[in-house]
Amino acid sequence: MKSRARELGVPFEGNPGAHNAITDVAGVLVGQTTLVRGRDVRTGVTVVLPRGKRYDPVFAGWHAFNGNGEMTGTTWVEESGFLETPIAITNTHSVGVTRDAVVDWMSQNGLYDPLHPGIYWLNPVVAETYDGTLNDINGFHVRAGDVQAALDSASSGPVAEGNTGGGTGMICHGFKGGTGTASRRLSDEEGGTSVGVLVQANHGGRPALTIAGCPVGRELASQGIEDNGETGSIIVVVATDAPLLPHQLKRLARRVPLGIGRVGGIGGNTSGDIFIAFSTANPGAADRSRTVELRMLPNDALDPLFNAVIQATEEAILNALAAAETMTGRNGNTVPALPHAQVRAILKKYHRLT
Repeated sequence: MKSRARELGVPFEGNPGAHNAITDVAGVLVGQTTLVRGRDVRTGVTVVLPRGKRYDPVFAGWHAFNGNGEMTGTTWVEESGFLETPIAITNTHSVGVTRDAVVDWMSQNGLYDPLHPGIYWLNPVVAETYDGTLNDINGFHVRAGDVQAALDSASSGPVAEGNTGGGTGMICHGFKGGTGTASRRLSDEEGGTSVGVLVQANHGGRPALTIAGCPVGRELASQGIEDNGETGSIIVVVATDAPLLPHQLKRLARRVPLGIGRVGGIGGNTSGDIFIAFSTANPGAADRSRTVELRMLPNDALDPLFNAVIQATEEAILNALAAAETMTGRNGNTVPALPHAQVRAILKKYHRLT
């Protein structure tokens, strides 16, 4: 079992769900295909299915903190307020094949609502980060079958982190990064709802790395671990079962950068920091033929959810770092794992070790 940040003694605020994962939001499934072959293939795909393997669009909102990246389908999310497809995350040069594979999978499984017999369209949400340091990104190794395998295998429960799925070849704050997830369960007084976050972490510079408020990156630099420079991107998916409308979900997505900032991310010029948030409440809201009655939290009740997004984003990034293992890939490039023992020593020095 790979390590998680809490197992390293990192203290966190808030109460996680049963799996401390995006799948703690009931109905949400995650699937992954990890591709590690030979010396140069270090990539994959991660998928998130908001309501499992059925067609029932969810309200959604998205936000770009820094736009040097891609998340397809977001113009229709913005226009319609609905997310109608699974979310897929892969490498930069595999967005096209991943998008087409999602359309094909949904078509094969009848996961669409035609306007008229035989007339329908799908605008999948597919996001990316760049894994070209470790992966032969121009080899186009993610194939349609890999995407469909991730969709077919999507499940609830624990989510594999670190060098997995779309995060296989990713780098975070100069260390091996990748896939991470976390969740928060609000108290009954705050509404008793859940928030889950999944990240593909491929961003940040090493000196800025901050864990539990401790300047871990600067401390490691003083121990001779060199800087790699600010590079890369981060994709964040936020799920909740709170009854929110699209404009409120956009507000949740806008809080993600505060969690990234706690770990030291700055949204650098080369970083594609793009986020999407959806709610599994209000099933059947996309009905085409009748007026639908909706439930909505008042705006004055959103602060606990904002806080949960920030907390879960911070922990999901640190889970990606804690779980990831040293990897050697394209051209012999090697990216080290986060040094667990040294991180624990730094947390202890600053009296932050649990």
